[in-house]
Amino acid sequence: MSDKPERLWAPWRHEYIRSSVKTPGECFLCAADSAGKDRECLVLHRQNGSLSMMNLYPYNNGHLLIAPQRHVGELDDLSLDELTSLFTHVRRATGWLKKAYNPDGFNIGINVGRVAGAGVPDHLHVHIVPRWNGDVNFMPVIGFTKVVSEGLQSSWDILHRVITEELEGDGV
Repeated sequence: MSDKPERLWAPWRHEYIRSSVKTPGECFLCAADSAGKDRECLVLHRQNGSLSMMNLYPYNNGHLLIAPQRHVGELDDLSLDELTSLFTHVRRATGWLKKAYNPDGFNIGINVGRVAGAGVPDHLHVHIVPRWNGDVNFMPVIGFTKVVSEGLQSSWDILHRVITEELEGDGV
């Protein structure tokens, strides 16, 4: 191993860095929900006041965000109906990921507040990250880099198909 740091070309990181400097009031979750371009905005499904979408900067294939459609930053600010919808949606989305990717487990979590790691502290959202035995290789440890092997649009297509099949099976 060399003392000279290795370089890994990741041009998408520049877009992420630029996107972290936003104008006040701008919310990518609200914008994606209202854009009317679900595939382009990575929105997968809406149900009873909550939405699911792909994470634009995923930790793993199939990394989803589940959020209330109403712009709200704290669990205490959700109505009981919104809270029920949010976590019913989380449960349902883990089922979609199981069908689509057959993961060995999940990391499911909420970062509340900037100090807790919330990139969007004023719009609460739940992260669902599928995990597989052996999915942590040397790259995060040695290269400080996570390898995601599937493109977002391909993941969206796979999950959208699973969701559509479920909805058609439910008669929706």
